[in-house]
Amino acid sequence: MTEGTTSAAEGADTLTRLEQEGEIAADYLEGLLDIADLDGDIDMDVEADRASVSIISDASGRDLQKLVGRDGEVLEALQELTRLAVHRETGDRSRLMLDIAGYRAKKRAELSELGAKAAAEVKSTGEPVKLKPMSPFERKVVHDAVKSAGLRSESEGEEPQRFVVVLPA
Repeated sequence: MTEGTTSAAEGADTLTRLEQEGEIAADYLEGLLDIADLDGDIDMDVEADRASVSIISDASGRDLQKLVGRDGEVLEALQELTRLAVHRETGDRSRLMLDIAGYRAKKRAELSELGAKAAAEVKSTGEPVKLKPMSPFERKVVHDAVKSAGLRSESEGEEPQRFVVVLPA
């Protein structure tokens, strides 16, 4: 077996494993929606080497906002519970990402813009910029935006007060 074939087989195994995580998560979340008597469709995908599951609604999505909570707190808790459900079934730690009613997608766009603006400020002033404390997901999005702007960034502080510092090149 050649090295390229091994790599392709490993990639297929990873994709299969991530799709299985998505299926387990979808089953868990469908049960949750039934218990809560909420309407929503579940969409599964694999993005950036992790399973991604979204709950979307044809209606206004106001009911699903209950599952997002203030500042995404309920969404974060549901994501952890869903990861635990996947772990229970597979025995492997899951990095699954959950989005509800487009909350995380909207947040990602806002944070990418914040990272780009902070990078532009650092480029113009030459001084580091400290941002407000953020969750690990939020910091990752900002780090990616800063990197794509050609600068570097670091996380500082202790949870839950950990924040991003954008640094000059």
